[in-house]
Amino acid sequence: MAGKGTDLSLPPLVVISGPTASGKTALALELAERYAVEVVSADSRQVYRQLDIGTAKATAEEREKVQHHLLDVVDPDQDFSVADFVGLAGQAVADIHGRGKLPLLVGGTGLYIKALIDGLASTPRGDAGIRQQLLEQERAEPGALFRRLQLVDPASAERLPSADQLRIVRALEVFTLTGIPLSRWQSEHRFEQRAYRVMTLGLSPDRQELYNYINKRVESMMATGLVEETRGVLQRGFSPDLKAFKRDTRRYAKRQLTWFRKEKSTIWVDSQREFARIQTLIDYFMQPKRSGHG
Repeated sequence: MAGKGTDLSLPPLVVISGPTASGKTALALELAERYAVEVVSADSRQVYRQLDIGTAKATAEEREKVQHHLLDVVDPDQDFSVADFVGLAGQAVADIHGRGKLPLLVGGTGLYIKALIDGLASTPRGDAGIRQQLLEQERAEPGALFRRLQLVDPASAERLPSADQLRIVRALEVFTLTGIPLSRWQSEHRFEQRAYRVMTLGLSPDRQELYNYINKRVESMMATGLVEETRGVLQRGFSPDLKAFKRDTRRYAKRQLTWFRKEKSTIWVDSQREFARIQTLIDYFMQPKRSGHG
């Protein structure tokens, strides 16, 4: 289960990936009842404070059952980059290993997961002048930048929400500076040596089943105070245009599935019907010599 050519001396990391509402947190909690684990969140919305219901964070009760990291890191109007995530997540994983526990990297932000495992693409530094020109173009013609991104870097446009201005501007900035799409920078970059021995479990319910889960989650969010939470954040002066608020849930889930399906090393499991199989996979992963790899 460690994978061909994997360095078995590397510290282990189990990834639980999949679209929103697919049961990632529930699986992590169930695993925490059987293994000494801690959770590192890989969710680009859950890093924001004050947005608990709308981002489906683990509840206070769930966090008492298992330690969670990288929740409530920044305020909704603060920038939080992939590099920020890699730095904080890497430290959290090291701390978990230091306590003799297994880190579970749990989330639906594929770029965060990939960056921690494979490293950050060595893209060029930002250019304030180009960035300002792009922003002025968008103000003059709303939607122009996303349409341009679809032409010059369709792969990035496919994975980015059309309202995610920050990342759209960055992708166009990289293309303007280098003539190379950001997606190609990212796909061609690899660490010579990975930092972890990784097993990735992917959760992918039937499409209609997933949509039913999403509907139930939205209903639950509304019942537990989503409107009040959002109103409170806005009343504290935060703009409704912040990226922390962005989510068309079904479309977001579809983009997540498209991303994760490209990851060939992912082991796809049904967390509700195959928990015994998941336990076997983790047991073999944690004792790789038993599986014939050592």
